[in-house]
Amino acid sequence: MLTRVKSAVANFMGGMMAGGSNGDHPSVSDLPLKFPYTRPDFLGLSPDEIECSADHIARPILILKETKRLPWSTGYAEVINAGKSTLNEDQACCEVLVVKGRPAGSLAPNRTPTTRRRSSLPNGESLGLRENLDNSEDLTLHYWALFDGHAGSGAAVMASRLLHHHIALHLQEVMEILCTPNLVPPTCLGEEAINHHLTPSSQRVLTRAASLRGAAGAPGSPSTPPTRFFTEKKVSQESLVIGAIENAFKDMDSQIEKEKAVYNISGGCTALVVVYLLGNLYVGNAGDSRAIIIRSGEVIPMSAEFTPESERQRLQFLAYMQPHLLGNEFTHLEFPRRVQRKEVGKRMLYRDFTMSGWAYKTIEEDDLKFPLIYGEGKKARVLATIGVTRGLGDHSLKVHDSNIYIKPFLSCCPEVKVYPLAQCEHGADDVLVLGTDGLWDVLSNQEVAESVGCFLANCDPDDQHRYTMAAQDLMYGNKQN
Repeated sequence: MLTRVKSAVANFMGGMMAGGSNGDHPSVSDLPLKFPYTRPDFLGLSPDEIECSADHIARPILILKETKRLPWSTGYAEVINAGKSTLNEDQACCEVLVVKGRPAGSLAPNRTPTTRRRSSLPNGESLGLRENLDNSEDLTLHYWALFDGHAGSGAAVMASRLLHHHIALHLQEVMEILCTPNLVPPTCLGEEAINHHLTPSSQRVLTRAASLRGAAGAPGSPSTPPTRFFTEKKVSQESLVIGAIENAFKDMDSQIEKEKAVYNISGGCTALVVVYLLGNLYVGNAGDSRAIIIRSGEVIPMSAEFTPESERQRLQFLAYMQPHLLGNEFTHLEFPRRVQRKEVGKRMLYRDFTMSGWAYKTIEEDDLKFPLIYGEGKKARVLATIGVTRGLGDHSLKVHDSNIYIKPFLSCCPEVKVYPLAQCEHGADDVLVLGTDGLWDVLSNQEVAESVGCFLANCDPDDQHRYTMAAQDLMYGNKQN
């Protein structure tokens, strides 16, 4: 394996020195970029400032300018990694979208959700359950996202530009349901949810009136409800929003794969997304970034990290069901260490996809292959290549010096958690913290909570930049470690 890695590095460096394509087949680098590299739009950086931000020696901390304001006085700070990549491959996005209703009589979604400019947004918008809109058929959502790029910035940049539009399109399909409080989603879209939006007293009045007319239950009566032969699951409106976010991630990943044929979209990225809609915060995570809510000093985790260790059983089961994905180079079984040839025939500890514990098995020749998951903690890798198991992109990623694709083992599906923001009491120092793994590798949840809480306690509660300064202070402490 070490020989193959050395060979792969040599080939890679040789390709760089050769400088591009060979023969009549254009390389990926010859394709135009889908989106040019930049830093988040809301930072308002000039080209010179973007270039300076990539200084790995000074490592300047970038924050919002005093003239810039984000919804809810959102704070932001970033710093480039300590030399892992030439450019900062991470991206961020903060938007307020107005989802337009579908045109009358149309079953297809209106694919032009509008984006309100951030500069026009006041701070401290209402957290009411229903937004007061000029058009009651429109739906307003707030959106924050972090994208941790790897092996290039292309996927992260593209996702930061487009993922929120995919979410808006999927919400548009169900917005008529979402805009009607207490309405239970119908099983088939287009069917009327019978009486679910009526009060109990009005239901009784309608039932009594129908009985007096002899219509209730009368065969052939227009008011007779359709016969139900099967019990139906009751689905909440929150589940529709979760489904919209999940499908948006899949569509975003599919778009990256499709457009890689005509654009240079490098690498992949993890994605951590927060959507505020109708009183709830929806936190969707695909990767190893993290979101926590700090409320009255208490830490409320809002995401789980997806790594080779946390998703071991899913990965092993996939490899067991589709062994061809391993290319006859890897084994889906896990051992405490690499199996040596002299140990064939001996009994060794192992773990399969059906197991959370360990047991002993007789070592066979096939067990000498490199394990599907190898290493511990931050050093754990899938197919000796990648340390995250969910995200967007990476469609071309292969095991070094082989034709084994990594993508079948990577999921683009996020885990979505819901926080009932409008139903909870919060103070000025209660915050939602989003960070990529670079922050959480250095600081624990509790350390972040204590640092942020201590900083905000010494700030003027009316200072609109206090959250940005808190983020900057957090980055400064992270940078020193």
